[in-house]
Amino acid sequence: MLGVSGTSAPYIYICTRMRVRKTTLLPREEYMRMLNMSLPEIIRIIGETDYKQEIDELGTMFKGIDLIEVALSWNLAKEYQKILEITPGTLKQFTQAYLRRWDIQNVLTLLRGKMQGEKTGKIKEVLIPAGSLDRAILDRLLAEDSTDKIVESLKAYRMYPQVFAREYPLAKESGSFSKLENALYKQFYAEIIEEAESGIKGGNLFLEFIRLEIDIKNIKTLFRLYANAVKEDAQEMFISGGVLTSSDFASLNTIRDRNEFIDLLKTKIRHKALLTLLEELRNEKTMHDVETRLTRVQLELMERMSKRHPISIHPILVYLEKKKYEVFNLRALARGKESKLPPEKIAGYLVM
Repeated sequence: MLGVSGTSAPYIYICTRMRVRKTTLLPREEYMRMLNMSLPEIIRIIGETDYKQEIDELGTMFKGIDLIEVALSWNLAKEYQKILEITPGTLKQFTQAYLRRWDIQNVLTLLRGKMQGEKTGKIKEVLIPAGSLDRAILDRLLAEDSTDKIVESLKAYRMYPQVFAREYPLAKESGSFSKLENALYKQFYAEIIEEAESGIKGGNLFLEFIRLEIDIKNIKTLFRLYANAVKEDAQEMFISGGVLTSSDFASLNTIRDRNEFIDLLKTKIRHKALLTLLEELRNEKTMHDVETRLTRVQLELMERMSKRHPISIHPILVYLEKKKYEVFNLRALARGKESKLPPEKIAGYLVM
């Protein structure tokens, strides 16, 4: 089934390119091998992969974990920008919309870093200029000497009037950006759902992908709330647009029995793989393992969508996500080695 108009060569080309690119991502066996290596050995291996150019360019300025952090960030941003350059038509519009999530992550990283007194260089290492806020804009924001000035500089940004103007003063007063973060992601998903539902060709398939992502986010939030027995302000954390309604979310958050919680959640879910996982999560103790396993199922379901709709936005979004998690995994490996964690502990953080 086609998710875009016709079978034009540019659409077939980009979707084929994404499938080919996906085959170049590191396989599970490579991660397992790196688990038993030292940090210098891991850097050497990464320098022999698609990250070679960044490792070579940055090797004179950074060493060890800093080199890994910056090289991974640069490579991910560069790869995303390359994909945007070669993506045609409506697929480009969907891809740009999807990548705006990085604006949220980058701005929150800047605000938290400034508030905590982090060095400018350390903050810059983990910024990913892949959204509408490019490297030049992020550098200007990074040069500001306070969170107030960063937010002031964002007045032209699309989310300023809807979110920052309202939420930033409250965040500053409380000393926490968690409510601001929730509001930003709610606004982000509301905007891209509106875009997908605007009648644009292929919008229904884009919407399918986004709704699954929202469902997984809400389920992760429910598990965190359950684990922490948190009831206050729970509704602020709910994102609309998925299969769970606001009342479903509220009802699930009142349940304190694990089996009852899982049973009710299963009545709301449609995906078989997710239902199977929820059954397995009855006895899962750590929140980290719950989130990692939910992420793995999400990627598996997204992969299935991509195979059902090979000429659509799905192959592009699947590659974007898998590339993101490759960077996530390499960063977790490097940080784990730097912290001298045992291999089995590090392996628990990898999304493979």
